[in-house]
Amino acid sequence: MSVRRLDPVLIDQIAAGEVIERPAAAVKELVENAIDAGARRIDVVVEKGGRRLIRVSDDGCGMGPEDLALAIERHATSKLPEGRLDSIRTLGFRGEALPSIGAVARLTISSRLQAASGPSLRAIPAGSSGASGQAETSAHRIRVDAGRVEPVRPAALAPGTRVEVEDLFHATPARLKFLKGDRAEAMAVSQVMRRLALARPDLAFSLAGDHIAGFDLAAETADKAGLSRRVEALIGGEFMENATWLEASRDEIGIFGLVTLPTYHRATADAQYIFVNGRPVRDRLLIGALRAAYADTIVSGRHPSVVLFLTLDPERVDVNVHPGKLEVRFRDGESVRGLFVRAIRDALAGEGHRAASRPSVLLERFRVNEHAPISALPGLAWRPQAPSPLSPPQPVEAPLPVWLRGGMAEEQQGFEARPAEPETLAIPPLGFARAQISETYILAENADGLVIIDQHAAHERLVYERLKRARAGGGIMRQMLLIPAVVTLDPAARDRLVAAADLLESLGLVVEGFGGDAVLVREVPAALAHLDPGKLVRETADTLAEWGGSEAFEARIDLVLKTFACHHSIRAGRKLRLEEMDALLREMEASPASAQCNHGRPTSVRLSAVDLAKLFGRR
Repeated sequence: MSVRRLDPVLIDQIAAGEVIERPAAAVKELVENAIDAGARRIDVVVEKGGRRLIRVSDDGCGMGPEDLALAIERHATSKLPEGRLDSIRTLGFRGEALPSIGAVARLTISSRLQAASGPSLRAIPAGSSGASGQAETSAHRIRVDAGRVEPVRPAALAPGTRVEVEDLFHATPARLKFLKGDRAEAMAVSQVMRRLALARPDLAFSLAGDHIAGFDLAAETADKAGLSRRVEALIGGEFMENATWLEASRDEIGIFGLVTLPTYHRATADAQYIFVNGRPVRDRLLIGALRAAYADTIVSGRHPSVVLFLTLDPERVDVNVHPGKLEVRFRDGESVRGLFVRAIRDALAGEGHRAASRPSVLLERFRVNEHAPISALPGLAWRPQAPSPLSPPQPVEAPLPVWLRGGMAEEQQGFEARPAEPETLAIPPLGFARAQISETYILAENADGLVIIDQHAAHERLVYERLKRARAGGGIMRQMLLIPAVVTLDPAARDRLVAAADLLESLGLVVEGFGGDAVLVREVPAALAHLDPGKLVRETADTLAEWGGSEAFEARIDLVLKTFACHHSIRAGRKLRLEEMDALLREMEASPASAQCNHGRPTSVRLSAVDLAKLFGRR
């Protein structure tokens, strides 16, 4: 079969498969166009998940009739006035979205220039001045149906632009078969809009449609307070209650935003919002850096929630590496990654012993039925007996429940009476131990109220931190293999391992190239000596590809250390003396990561005096 040129409409339909793979992608492209046009308010309406209708209205600079005709042509854009791809400062730049949408749907664009219009789409040809030619005071409209373009006609519209996309993919029915249900597509649209609204708190956004929990957000101030209000409106107040601010910079790279405490994690990563120069991204390097920053505090399979803004010179980042512009390429990826990891870890370390709090839920779990009789409480029953003619009835003393017995009477447990703390002695953050509940939880009192500590979770974390310090001080013990193992890998995995050989050696894994696609394993960490060297090397290569850097292999070592700590810690069910409880509390206070165990669960729960008063109806 001979080579032939494809029809232009077919070319646009093929391009639409990359750029507009679902309704949410069309919404993203159209809203980004509105932002680039200088809009202060953007309204989005969808029907049937975006398949039936997508309408995006804005009050941006608008377009005249000549620009409308150019806008639906491929690679026509106003966003590259200098024709440079190494310094992109707008969200869009390729000029592919509108012609791609017009090739697979019914597209209608209505626009009217503002009094001071933005640059013309005709700025793209060399030597163009970027001026619109003449001021247009009336609105115009253009329609495209499956690639067939109608002439530009007058229309009625306020200054700005309105884009309507009807019957998406009606020109390519095969694509419709691969879309999900209306609700799933609507949820994807909502997620895209949330990301864009978080990226620009200074703009007003609204979203409406069926199967969507819409919103109408006013423009916020460009400061922490404004971002806090936008985040609370879109993600929720619980996120703000369990998040901490971070701000750091290095080598003219800045990072700013909110990260949640390690004890506040989710089963999915859908609440991770990362922006590079205002562009929402799902970049592998940044996601890997986020995972590395939390690796020591959140168990595998759980995900933190973040809202982070990364800023750097546009010339140091390439945004033209992904069809949907969701990934970027950094000129100095290691610097970006290092700043990302360090800033998050420093912010979490600054929170000390703070753990995730859900006070309203916690109080509801503690609250008992106010109308329930006292006899309904476990262990506090007064059991009347049948009256006897010989003696009056006597109450039967039921034994106190475990939650009142443990630690409340020290002499009964064989403890020596502890002298009262001097009134002038400063009360430590976790207070002083008062009791042990169910031989599992320590009850302590501090200046604010009540602290309940999970003794196993807390001690497990402390043992793990000791093991890590020992590893850092003396290095990783290595086990030499009697017969070096030859492991065959794919070329990319082999190259990753050989390139990281020095780093891996410092962590106890000694590998070297062995010709072709193989590596020779001479030594392994003693803690992992029981593992198959081939499996260890392959998993390490995969982890290096996913995470990058030395943290990848350290995570495997740390996983073993966590296992050691779990099996060598105080177990639930062990009775502790008050001195042992206090010693545990003091060591927790000296360890900055003791707010959560190795699995990301909180080691303590706090109830303030106000919370206790609420439980008893005093507030």
